[in-house]
Amino acid sequence: MFEAKRPKLELLEKAFVERIVDEGLTLLENPGVLVENPEALRLLAEGGAAVDAGSQRARIGRSLVEKCLASTPSSVTLYDRRGEKAFVIGGDEVHFDPGSAAVNLLDHATQAERKASTSDVVEFIKLVESLDHFHFQSTGLVPSDVPAGASDAFRLYLGLVLSEKPFITGTFRVEGFRAMKDLLAAVRGGEEALRRKPLAVFDACPSPPLKWSHLTAQSLMDAARAGLPSELISVGMTGATSPVTLAGTLVQHVAENLAGLVICQLAGPGAPVIFGGSPSSFDMRKGTTPLGAMEGMMIDAGVAQIAKFLKLPAHAYMGLSDAKVNDPQAGFETALGAVIGALAGVNVISGAGMLDFESTQCLEKLVIDDGICAMVYRLLGGIAQRDDPIALGVFEGFSPGMSFLAHPHTKRWYRQEHILPGLADRDTYEAWVAAGRTSIVDKAHVDVRRRLAAYAAPPLADDVRRDLDGIMAAYGRGSGLDGLPKV
Repeated sequence: MFEAKRPKLELLEKAFVERIVDEGLTLLENPGVLVENPEALRLLAEGGAAVDAGSQRARIGRSLVEKCLASTPSSVTLYDRRGEKAFVIGGDEVHFDPGSAAVNLLDHATQAERKASTSDVVEFIKLVESLDHFHFQSTGLVPSDVPAGASDAFRLYLGLVLSEKPFITGTFRVEGFRAMKDLLAAVRGGEEALRRKPLAVFDACPSPPLKWSHLTAQSLMDAARAGLPSELISVGMTGATSPVTLAGTLVQHVAENLAGLVICQLAGPGAPVIFGGSPSSFDMRKGTTPLGAMEGMMIDAGVAQIAKFLKLPAHAYMGLSDAKVNDPQAGFETALGAVIGALAGVNVISGAGMLDFESTQCLEKLVIDDGICAMVYRLLGGIAQRDDPIALGVFEGFSPGMSFLAHPHTKRWYRQEHILPGLADRDTYEAWVAAGRTSIVDKAHVDVRRRLAAYAAPPLADDVRRDLDGIMAAYGRGSGLDGLPKV
């Protein structure tokens, strides 16, 4: 019997990967990387890097990078809120999540972007909880009606109350990490339990070219010491903040991410790290940063290949669109990114539901994208041999015009071989007209309202809920948040 062969995409020869990594390591030695965090600079100096405190520049030698790579796990395991369901990030595993952190929502009624509110964040979390092909939640919408100082923790608080899925998150304030860690520990039952069974990944982005800011370096150290995974997200813009060539951007990507990995390992040896990114093919005509461009997707595929070469889990922002509404551009950019990312073996693919250069989330697109993810998972399942012989037995008693509709073989294998179409239109033209000529976007809107109406909060122990409320209320008061919403 032949097993299904998992389809894969590789854009780089092994020798090319080795050359890119080698040049990235050379960049870390000279000119080095700018690190704006004094504590991170101290750790780098103690670890053997050549640090110039005056210029905040660290020159990181190959031996230090190799030592830190050796202590970094090759995979990360996240657990759901109950601590029961495990998700391995590494190997050939692929997980989808909505991206972080959009400030706008595409309003279906007006087809215009507007600032998101707390009620929108609540609906977003509830909807993602109901969609099977998004394994992870994300703090994907920033509510405009909450003080900026409280926003990071507040979004995570809402998610932990309303969802059981693990989270992709991050902090925009140095002071924000402590409250977020406390919230996660309250759910898990303590900091050591959280270390054993991580519930969230913290994104941290270097500032291209070749810089880690005070905030992002602090996030790396805080997460490493807590045993929480850091997702390193280099965001080079080709020809603007990184070299214009795809391979040149990959060299810079390697240098920036490996500098972040070294900071993580010096702060907490053995800390889990995910090698990720959100590169963009900078549009010289418009001055924009397209995430749906093919060149950016190719860089992401290269990043995944490099991550596997380095024996690290891979992440990328793919499966999203630069379109402003749910139009054909949104569909083809999202589907291409999701397929390319999965075939390239990206372990965490972020961006579902996103439009307009990662600035906007759309509930209807989330539902449509869930269907795209379902198709991607079917593709990864490959073609398997179900019977032996493969088909000869089905043709026993063959006669011209025979049908397989009522054949026992069809009944046995149909649902294992074929996925249901979801919202995709498979009707005849006449049936589509009779049903009201409904577009997939309109069907998605109906499905959003249906799912939200059917949502039932997953059980949460009363004492855990009280702890979450208490932590958020205390932190919120110090950040200008007066009271908590009824959730």
